[in-house]
Amino acid sequence: MTGTAGKPTTGLGKTMMPVPDPHPDVFDREWPLRVGDIDRVGRLRFDAACRHIQDIGSDQLREMGFEETHPLWIVRRTMIDLIRPIEFQDMLRMRRWCSGTSNRWCEMRVRIDGRKGGLMESEAFWININRETQGPARISDDFLEGLRRTTDEARLRWKPYLKGGSREDAVEIREYPVRVTDIDLFDHMNNSVYWTVIEDYLFSHPELLEKPLRVAIEHDAAVALGEKLEILSHVHPAGSTDKFGEDLTDRTVRTLTYAVGDETKAVAALFPL
Repeated sequence: MTGTAGKPTTGLGKTMMPVPDPHPDVFDREWPLRVGDIDRVGRLRFDAACRHIQDIGSDQLREMGFEETHPLWIVRRTMIDLIRPIEFQDMLRMRRWCSGTSNRWCEMRVRIDGRKGGLMESEAFWININRETQGPARISDDFLEGLRRTTDEARLRWKPYLKGGSREDAVEIREYPVRVTDIDLFDHMNNSVYWTVIEDYLFSHPELLEKPLRVAIEHDAAVALGEKLEILSHVHPAGSTDKFGEDLTDRTVRTLTYAVGDETKAVAALFPL
């Protein structure tokens, strides 16, 4: 599918829905960027941005009055675009709204603006979870009514964009220890922790931060405490493959496969916008 000016509306290279601003159903909050959120040069890290994305989601859920009836959600995919770095001592403006719904899941956009001109855009695929079964649960009609005020997409379907890489042709394989503090309410490694792997990778490849960058992480299975998590790195040069979509064949795409033994737990992709 393509949208305005032929830009894709699905897939890894999709164009994210713009913020419908002003709009009464865009959740809008501000808070300061703190020391625990930044890297050595003062940039808002990806893992910290992910925590902010989770936090504003909790705040919006509470504000809408559904914190008790829809308390548990898991994320299946998150895409974050680093357009311009947001730096220390800035104020974050967080805007969150729905860009697609179905009966059991939704896509939520979050735009993070810094007052000094920094910008990060994100979209996440969230699944509503039943506390007893820990499986997908139907979203209530009154909740859906509120979500759909900012989108016309009411038949959202899950489609994976990424597939794990193999050990045989990996550029690098390294172990990534899972800590007690990484584990959340579901007894799994929290979503934000997966983004610390991205920061480690960027430390070794700082040139990726010289231009606007998109990072996407898809979750296939949960990582548990005590498992031996390994990160498999692959590099796909421009023109070498169309596996990420025709619109991305003109650039290098790097992937990180989160693996426990032969099982793929998650896959990340990094590429310039």
